Amino acid sequence: MTAPNDRQNDGGVPVPVTPAGASSAAPAEYPPSSPAGRGMFGNQGSGDVSGFGGLVRQRTPIEEAPRPYGSYFDEVRDALEEAYPAFGDAIEKVVVDRGELTLHVRPERIAEVCQVMRDDLALRFELCSSVSGVDYLGADGRRLHVVYQLTSMTYRRRVRLEAAVSTEDPHLPSVTAVYPTADWQEREAYDMFGVVFDGHPNLTRILMPDDWEGHPQRKDYPLGGIPVEYKGAEIPPPDRRRSYQ
Repeated sequence: MTAPNDRQNDGGVPVPVTPAGASSAAPAEYPPSSPAGRGMFGNQGSGDVSGFGGLVRQRTPIEEAPRPYGSYFDEVRDALEEAYPAFGDAIEKVVVDRGELTLHVRPERIAEVCQVMRDDLALRFELCSSVSGVDYLGADGRRLHVVYQLTSMTYRRRVRLEAAVSTEDPHLPSVTAVYPTADWQEREAYDMFGVVFDGHPNLTRILMPDDWEGHPQRKDYPLGGIPVEYKGAEIPPPDRRRSYQ
């Protein structure tokens, strides 16, 4: 950090000074991270100048949808239940929200459910267009969720499968044997969220270097960044800046 009024005599180049109001030199005090669902930008106190420091985001509980669901959703559920004898054990709940059907699947059953969704003649979900991760830190004990977007090109239908695991046991069966399109998508979810897809043919990082520590899209991962250098000054990365007082 620099003070713009502190100038040297050799051309007015700014020089580093101790920031006013800080109890130690910058980078000094790390801003405390905010609890999940509160504030913005992972900051508390006067360091958040966005005006959203007191924001408290309300979390709506995800509840089982009552029947009839509407659209083709009842037909898809009934076809899966008929074709898959373990339906009652595998499907935790069925949710319909914002015009989407989501089947919440027990983690150990996800590959079996995908196999039935693809092969049954009444379902025919031939394409897995996306496998993505999300971290529900502070809202769910099994905070790491993996979402599978399936498309039936035969019947022109879409459905979402969702499976949740904990950070202590972040294992899911790989669905690459059923949907080869999931190969690199599972690698990205592993790289960014640390979900381990058992049975994947080559589960290695795809975005970060192989020796990278941690998983950058987990919500408790440090903000990080790289220093930015100017003439006579250096701006530290966000997680090493002092908290404003």
